This record gives sequence, structure tokens and C-alpha cells, in this order.
Amino acid sequence: MSSHRVAILVYDGVTMLDIAGPAEVFKEANRFGADYTIVLLSPTGAEVTSNLGFRMSVDGGVSVQSAFDTLLVPGSDRYPRARVPADLVDAVRVPVADRIASVCTGAFILAAAGMLDGKRATTHWKVTHELALRCPTCQVEPDAIYVRDGTTYTSAGVTAGIDLALALVEDDLGADVAREVARRLVVYMQRTGGQSQFSAPLQGPPPRSPTLRKVTDLVSANPQGEHSLGELAKHLNVSTRHLNRLFHDELSTTPARYVESIRFDLARTLLDQGYTATQAATMAGFPSYESMRRVFARRLSISPSAYQRRFGTTRR
Repeated sequence: MSSHRVAILVYDGVTMLDIAGPAEVFKEANRFGADYTIVLLSPTGAEVTSNLGFRMSVDGGVSVQSAFDTLLVPGSDRYPRARVPADLVDAVRVPVADRIASVCTGAFILAAAGMLDGKRATTHWKVTHELALRCPTCQVEPDAIYVRDGTTYTSAGVTAGIDLALALVEDDLGADVAREVARRLVVYMQRTGGQSQFSAPLQGPPPRSPTLRKVTDLVSANPQGEHSLGELAKHLNVSTRHLNRLFHDELSTTPARYVESIRFDLARTLLDQGYTATQAATMAGFPSYESMRRVFARRLSISPSAYQRRFGTTRR
């Protein structure tokens, strides 16, 4: 492999792990025949302060003469809470790079610079909806660990930057080298399931309609109950058609999907607390373990037992 220059754009508030994770991947790849050179750039060439409060010196500032094989844009807790400042947007636009990649909320910087227009992209699961609002022409993929669209790459939150960097190494040097790097770093070459498995239980605002609020309160208070469309409509003395319309207009879902979501979130909590998958299925109101397993497979692409092994405890 010929020399490959990787520029990492840093700025005040940048997340340290978004920088260190990918940088470690590239450094390890050099042990196996790669020739990655990593430089840190800030918009002006001045040192920056990371999200941990550490001062970081840089190799220089972004300039029109800057040319790199890869430009990596880490994220920050500041975005999307605040608008991306003009100098940071300009810093992304200036360098010439064969490919550009973002980690976590770095996608908001790319979006502000217009670099995600018309492209598929992802970011941290907690702010995928906000990215879709900020970049209405983007096709945001909320469950993806990372997304490649042409020469533009975006990844999910923080440690997903390692997954992204491994994918870049595989593109450059093949799967064998990427696999060796993953082994050295004691990480998966490719994770099973998407980032939804890491997300918090869904919590949205209560419905505006008193009628619909009665239904959601009923389901939340007793997930194990009989909550078919007909039973819910009968409980409220409304037609099934009217109840369907209320759910669609206010929650953008169906009654059946809402009941499933409540049961799914409860099952995840029970698994986290150490209950067996069979116990969790019964306590959460699923008709059977198999019905719960199908929901986990559809939503997380992993089984309940696999979810529990990953998130139940840090103790072996």
C-alpha cells in the first residue's frame, strides 16, 4: 500500500473517543503493511480543547492547499444542540479528499456543509431524527452502525468510529488485514445487529387526545392484558376505525405496533434485570417466547438471549 494521508478535523468540544478509536485502528493497520499517516487539523491551526477538557495541539490548520486521502470528522456533544459554526463548516469544505467520513454527530457538520445532500447517512441513534430534520434530502438510516454512500462514510455513536475505521482499512487493504487489526484491538470485525440494540426504551410525549391517552395509560399499566384492536376500541366505546386513526395521527403507528413497543421495552428492561428470556416474555405480555424472539429479531437483528449476554451485566 502506498502512503495514505488521514486528516482528522478537531475543534473545541470534539469527542476524544471519536478521534482515538479510528486513530488506533489506522496505527494498528501499519503493523500489517499499511502506511497511514495521521495529522490533526483545526479550522485555524490553533490548539483546541476536547470534550474532556484536555488541550490538544494540532499539526496545522485547514488550507486550500490541503489534500488528503481521507478526511475524518469526529463528533461533539455540542451538535446538534447548537448550529454548526461557519468556520467549522468552511473547514470541512476546503480540503481536497478522496473520501470523507464522520463519526457520531460529526454527520451534522457534514450535513451543514451540504456534503450529505441526497446521500444515505447515519449518526448516533439518539439524534437520527434530528439529522433527518436538518438534512431533509438525506436518507437517514437510524439502525446502521455505519453507512457508505460512494466516497462518503458516516457512522453511529462513539465506538462505532472503530467499526467505520475497520471498514476503511478493509477497503484499502482487504479483509485479512482488517481482521488482524480487529483481533489486536479485541473488537468484532463486524457486529451482529444494528445500533438499535444500544438505544434507550422509547419515550415520547403523551398523546394530546384524552381518549388516546386512556389507551396508552391502560397498556402501559398492564402490558400483559388483552389489548387487541377490538378490545381497546370496546374499552373506550369507539370504533376500531376511529382508534386506528387516532394512533396514526398522533403517534404515527398502529394500536398493535404500540402495544408491541410497550411490551418490547418492558422485556428489554426485564432482561437487563436478569430475568430469563421465558420469564421476560411472560411478564411483558408476549403470547410466547417465540413471539418475543421474532420481535427482537425484527427490531434489533439479534435474539433476546444474545441481547441479554451483551447488556445484562459486566461480570462474566
